[in-house]
Amino acid sequence: MEINTSFWKDRSIFLTGHTGFKGSWIALWLTKMGAKVHGYSLDVEKSPNMFTEAKLREKLSSSTIADIQNISTLKSAMSFAKPTVIIHMAAQSLVKKSYEEPVQTFKTNIIGVVNLLEVARKVDTVEAIINVTSDKCYESKEYLKPFQENDKLGGYDPYSSSKACAELISSAYRNSFLRESGIKIATVRAGNVIGGGDWAINRLIPDFLRANDNSNKLYIRSPDAIRPWQHVLNPISGYLMLVEKLVTEGHNFAEAWNFGPQETDSKSVSWVINYLSQKFSNVQWEIDKAIQHHETSFLLLDSSKANSKLCWKSRWPLETALDKIIEWHQDWKENKAMDEISISQINSFYNND
Repeated sequence: MEINTSFWKDRSIFLTGHTGFKGSWIALWLTKMGAKVHGYSLDVEKSPNMFTEAKLREKLSSSTIADIQNISTLKSAMSFAKPTVIIHMAAQSLVKKSYEEPVQTFKTNIIGVVNLLEVARKVDTVEAIINVTSDKCYESKEYLKPFQENDKLGGYDPYSSSKACAELISSAYRNSFLRESGIKIATVRAGNVIGGGDWAINRLIPDFLRANDNSNKLYIRSPDAIRPWQHVLNPISGYLMLVEKLVTEGHNFAEAWNFGPQETDSKSVSWVINYLSQKFSNVQWEIDKAIQHHETSFLLLDSSKANSKLCWKSRWPLETALDKIIEWHQDWKENKAMDEISISQINSFYNND
């Protein structure tokens, strides 16, 4: 894995969404490399959560608990951090919740991006920005072909639509303001990210583990839906490699990037359930017969650009990713030090163990 750890040592990073599942994993990796991470996010929603289990509060250089829509607080936090790199992960990230709270989803995922970029372009230390969007930003026609970065943006549901808008906003700021200021901005689109420390509601693997822990039946919405499953460390490694390129090699890397698994790791929901069920006894599940909101049934990303231009590749196949999640969860149930367990998994991933 070609990540230059010396690049990150003592570098000031402004990370939004640092209390979330994915944000916590990248914060842990960054602090492990010696980066000075300044977090900005809403507070954790529930316990348990990855942020607390990884003991991140004590590892960060600062942690601002505030809404991305509060531009004055955002400005103060960024001015204090004086970052050279911004990684924007703060978002409402669930499709189902976007149907329940569409206005809040649009405010967070659209106005939040505008606020971040508006503040960032006036901070003279900023060199590079990564805006984390989603594989769901593409207009889906349910064709059985991988999405490429130049495919049409769209979005059937509020969440997907908001992420397509975030892509357009990033492009507009790149062309109108950031390029002339010397700030490089890239957007990144990852597949279905999974990993230890995810307790979100209405996400397949957390729901499975909760049902198993509580001896409950698991209800599945779309067993035939195919998703590009990948361990959280797979795309995060790509984000880190891309940041290095943005800072050291410039605007040629300031564009959209896909980070997805190998095509063989795009599996159905039922395949994942059956694999997990082999690891546990007495797992019961059935199809949820309630009327469901529309979700794309097939998603697959073409990551050939990241493969060729960044020399990035998906490292852990799906079976390994699921095994690592089970190991992490079992260690957590045994009250082990989950910051050490998580760092151990990062080391294993980095060394391709």
